[in-house]
Amino acid sequence: MAYLKPGTGTKVFNELARRVAMVVPLWGVHTLRVARRQSDGQVQEIPVIPVRVDGRLYVVSTRGEADWVRNVRAAGRVRLGQKGTFVEYLSTEVPVAEREPVITAYRAKAGREVEQYWKQLPDPADHPLFLLTPA
Repeated sequence: MAYLKPGTGTKVFNELARRVAMVVPLWGVHTLRVARRQSDGQVQEIPVIPVRVDGRLYVVSTRGEADWVRNVRAAGRVRLGQKGTFVEYLSTEVPVAEREPVITAYRAKAGREVEQYWKQLPDPADHPLFLLTPA
């Protein structure tokens, strides 16, 4: 599966966005917490922009087969929050054939900052996404 490795600027921006989401709801960014699959209870935190489609909550991987995607698959659950308040969700990967409406809504919500990823990875199969259901 495809993966776009983030550059230094993206890493700095993501860390800033993650920290800001812990204090102020900005840009729709939330912090996603997931257990690392190859650790002793360590947690990975990443900034995400969740999107609601038909009343359901989703998270999308803009960069493809990222480490957090593999962690979510292995864990089957995540915590999502802003301003230090987190809710636990069960996560279910959405089949490729069902991704298009969610990806369309996500791209509209996230804006031009994410368009570069779809130019490089135009196939919906390259953008894993997960349905989040309250645990």
